[in-house]
Amino acid sequence: MKKLILFTIVMMFFLIACGGGSKEDEFDHIKYGFGPITKVDIGPIDQALVEKGKKIFEIKCTACHKIETRYVAPKLGGITKRRAPEYIMNMILNPAEMIQKHPETKKLLAEYSVPMTFQNVTKDDARAILEYFRTCEDK
Repeated sequence: MKKLILFTIVMMFFLIACGGGSKEDEFDHIKYGFGPITKVDIGPIDQALVEKGKKIFEIKCTACHKIETRYVAPKLGGITKRRAPEYIMNMILNPAEMIQKHPETKKLLAEYSVPMTFQNVTKDDARAILEYFRTCEDK
């Protein structure tokens, strides 16, 4: 009986030490950011979504962002080559926490001195903006 108890204790310790952590611990916040988006399925470009995303971007984002040039905030042409889709959507949906916790976002704030604000967009809006960004090459 003592051997069984000892074996159980050793196995529990082993499981905890070797990755028995939570789903939250397994999520790569450096790559994907902090926010509600944990996975984005990317397929072929959806032109209707691109058009929707472009309109939202023009209304809500162009006061600070441009596609081809640095402005108040970083240029966004080619952003999908520099950042994971999840990071982009989490930055759109959760800029305050991203600024507080993400090391790259902290660097951007230090460089641009203007924090990104939440623009009252939905997950669907953020996905449409991401789709638009997929068509914006860095020039």
